Amino acid sequence: MLPNVKINSYQFLVLVILFTVGTSILIVPSVLAAEAKQDAWIVAIFGTGIGLLVIWLFCTLAQWFPHLTFIQVNEKILGKWVGKAVSLLFVFMSFIYTSGLLFYSGTFLTTHVMPNTPMAALNILMAIIIVMGVRLGLETIARSAEILIFFFFFLYLFLVLFILPEAKFENVQPVFEAGTKTIVQSSLSLIEVTSVNAIVLLMIFPAFINQPKSAKKSFLIGNLIGGLVIIIITLSCIFVLGADSTARQMFPGYGLAKKIKIGSFVNRVEAIMAALWIICIYFKATIYFYASVLGIAQIFNLKDYRPLTIPLGMIGVVLSLVIYPNVVYLQNWNATTGLYFSFSIGVFLPLLLVAVYAIRKKQLKKDPDHS
Repeated sequence: MLPNVKINSYQFLVLVILFTVGTSILIVPSVLAAEAKQDAWIVAIFGTGIGLLVIWLFCTLAQWFPHLTFIQVNEKILGKWVGKAVSLLFVFMSFIYTSGLLFYSGTFLTTHVMPNTPMAALNILMAIIIVMGVRLGLETIARSAEILIFFFFFLYLFLVLFILPEAKFENVQPVFEAGTKTIVQSSLSLIEVTSVNAIVLLMIFPAFINQPKSAKKSFLIGNLIGGLVIIIITLSCIFVLGADSTARQMFPGYGLAKKIKIGSFVNRVEAIMAALWIICIYFKATIYFYASVLGIAQIFNLKDYRPLTIPLGMIGVVLSLVIYPNVVYLQNWNATTGLYFSFSIGVFLPLLLVAVYAIRKKQLKKDPDHS
C-alpha cells in the first residue's frame, strides 16, 4: 500500500542536494585531510565523479519499475521472502543512520553551541521535529526543503565569500603529493556518505514523483551540486586552516567560520555554519527515518506507516545515546564496519538486482507493475 503523495522534480532536486551535503559539510574535510593532506580537495572532486556513477546505477534500476519503491523492487526481482530479508537489512541501515545523525547533531551542539545542555535533551528535540516531519508526509518535507534551500545557499555563499581574504595559496602546495592510491582510498568515505547511502532516496524516486523522467536528471544534478558544495568547503578548509589543522578538528567547517572577521565589528559568525549544518542534517535524518518507517510498513503490508513513527522515534533517541560510546569509536566504525555495510547495501545489492533482473527479464516483463 503506497501513500497517495506526489512531489515535483524540483522538490526532489532540493532533497537530493540537502541529503548529499548532509553531515559532509562539517565532517568530510577532516576525514579527507587526515589521509590525503593538502590533496583533500582532489579527493573530493574524484569522489564526486565516482558518486555520480553510483547515482546513475540507482536511476537505471529505478526506471525499470517506475511505480514501485525500493522495498517493492527487491520483492519483485528477488522473490517475496528473499526480497523481504534483504529489505530488512536496508531498513536496518536507514534506521541506524538516523540514530547516527542524532548522535552527530547532539555531539556538535553540546561541544560548540550549548555545552551545558544534556545531549539527551537535544537529541529528543531533534527527534521530535523529525517525527513531526515524517508524520506530516513527504509533500510537507519537500515544501519545507524548498523554502530552506534558499537560506542554505545564502548562508553558504556568505561563508565562502567572506572567508576568501583568509586564504593562503601555499597551504595547497605541493599539489598531488598524496598519490593516486591514497586519493582513491580516501574517496571511499565521501562516496559512501554522499552517493552510496543515497539508495534510501529510491523509497521516494520514482514512485512518488509526478515527472519521473525529469526526476532522473534531478537526482544526478542534485548529487553534483551537493558534491560541488563539499569540494568548495574542503578547498576552503585547506586554504584557510591548512591540511594539519583540518585533519585534527572533528568539525573543521565550524573552525573555518570562526576565522571570518568583517572589519572590527562583525565576528563570531560561526553560528552561520551551525545553522547550515542543522538544516542539512535535519533533512538527511528525516529522509533516513522516512525510508525506514515506510519500508517497515511495506515489508509487513501495513496500510499506514504513521503509527510506527513515535515508537521508532523513541527507539532512535535511545540508540543515539548508546550506539557510539564516544567520537573515536564513531570515527573508527565509520571507516570500517559502516563503510562495508553501506557499500553492501548501496552498491553490491543494486548490482545483484541488476544481474538477477537480466536473468529474469522476460518473466518480469509480463508483470503489470513493469513499465
